[in-house]
Amino acid sequence: MLTRGIRGAITLEKNDKKSIKDGTVQLLDTILDKNNIELENIAFAIFTVTPDIDADFPAKYAREYCGFEDIPMMCYREMDAKGAIEKCLRVLICINTTKKQKEIKHQYLKGAAVLRPDIKE
Repeated sequence: MLTRGIRGAITLEKNDKKSIKDGTVQLLDTILDKNNIELENIAFAIFTVTPDIDADFPAKYAREYCGFEDIPMMCYREMDAKGAIEKCLRVLICINTTKKQKEIKHQYLKGAAVLRPDIKE
């Protein structure tokens, strides 16, 4: 089995707990579904948020709503680059899998789709 990374991002409506919860759950549910991932195969997850998101931690909602209780997670702030997308939550999930790199389906939702226009569903 190999370790592969799956990337995803979603833009949030507001910097509040509900938006962070809703965005985290939607992004993780989509990534897990599109890649047919079993939680047991997730090695770890790293969340980042843009500097304008600070109302709560995405990892909290991954544990509470997505079954990530036993999965190691960290949350970080993205660098504040000029012209960067706003209110964006990103994740890197590392999984143990037999899938080839090209079989991984990265997910960029809502306004975050501009980050990877090369990925089409």
